[in-house]
Amino acid sequence: MTELKKMNVQYLSSAGVTPSVSVGESVLSAIDLQKYIAFPGFCDVHVHFREPGFSYKETVRTGSMAAARGGYTAVCTMPNLSPVPDSLDNLRPQLEAITRDASIRVIPYGSITVGEKGQALSDMEALAPLVAAFTDDGVDVRSDSLMRSAMEKARALGKIIAAHCEIKDQDHGYIHNGAYAREHGHRGISSESEWLQVKRDIGLARETGCAYHVCHISTKESVALIREAKREGVDITCETGPHYLVLDDTHLQEDGRFKMNPPLRSPADREALLEGVADGTVDMIATDHAPHSAEEKGRGLSGSAFGIVGLETAFPILYTRLVKAGVITLDKLVDLMALAPRRRFGIPLGNEFSVWDLDAEVRIDPDEFLSMGRATPFAGETVYGKNLLTVYADQIVYQNY
Repeated sequence: MTELKKMNVQYLSSAGVTPSVSVGESVLSAIDLQKYIAFPGFCDVHVHFREPGFSYKETVRTGSMAAARGGYTAVCTMPNLSPVPDSLDNLRPQLEAITRDASIRVIPYGSITVGEKGQALSDMEALAPLVAAFTDDGVDVRSDSLMRSAMEKARALGKIIAAHCEIKDQDHGYIHNGAYAREHGHRGISSESEWLQVKRDIGLARETGCAYHVCHISTKESVALIREAKREGVDITCETGPHYLVLDDTHLQEDGRFKMNPPLRSPADREALLEGVADGTVDMIATDHAPHSAEEKGRGLSGSAFGIVGLETAFPILYTRLVKAGVITLDKLVDLMALAPRRRFGIPLGNEFSVWDLDAEVRIDPDEFLSMGRATPFAGETVYGKNLLTVYADQIVYQNY
């Protein structure tokens, strides 16, 4: 194929993408490029691919295939692995797996602390050229002084500190609260456990001048704190997940596929997140794609592991629930999923894109996922939007037409 000249290129042109890749004459004959729409490759700065250390849950190969199916051409992988990428030696196994098996751009995070134990800083200087940012995702850096040191180091290196904000109690359990949890006899995770840590970190970011990013915010208080910090000029961004924008705790079921961390919050929290999206407080959407085995997710809401998968469902869910419902524009969704994450994390956008049939109705069937994970609260739902083609590095990495 010479050029995709007939393609609807509104979003590609505005993003600076020139779709002139050679992807085969068969594509032209199979796809009516005037009927469908092309988007710049989506970018997810918060995924878990589980390799090395936990490959029974997900691998770089299966995770990147799932991402390509969802229209993603770039992802950033979290460091809760074995070994934890806290040094060049411990990062190397992940880099080798990425080089060998990734079908899209996969950029690892480095950990903030050694072993994600919150006691000593990782080898941040050595890791900086190879990682997207630094985070101890899933573990709060409790020490104020250590987080301050991490932020000072990250600023000197020109890197972002990204934080999963959650204060745990002295028994290393979760501060418990939440209406649904109490009513159903579950130990919940309070809003305070998130926003109190956000508040502390904003203060440290203000002091150090560090570029700071808050992972998967879920509470109205976090939205308000981040909004005010931005007004003050703090170098702060944040993400939220698709599930926090379209679900709340009234939708919970006694099923492990509804268990994630942070949990689904109240309708008021969800509305605050949507307001944050509308006014720019929420900068981007990240899936927190977190696959587990069927056994780990089959222990009910109380006993199952935290985490759901989302790479293959994110765009159709958000397009159906938010764009078609008139909550946000398609332009806004493309920015949240493709462009804003790249701007903040400095991830380049090459000639990479996906082609979608927005009129196609699709039933979400976990048995069709390319991810090894199957747990999604959206199983069985009918949504609009089918990905026909994903192109990365001049290669078709997913096709379904």
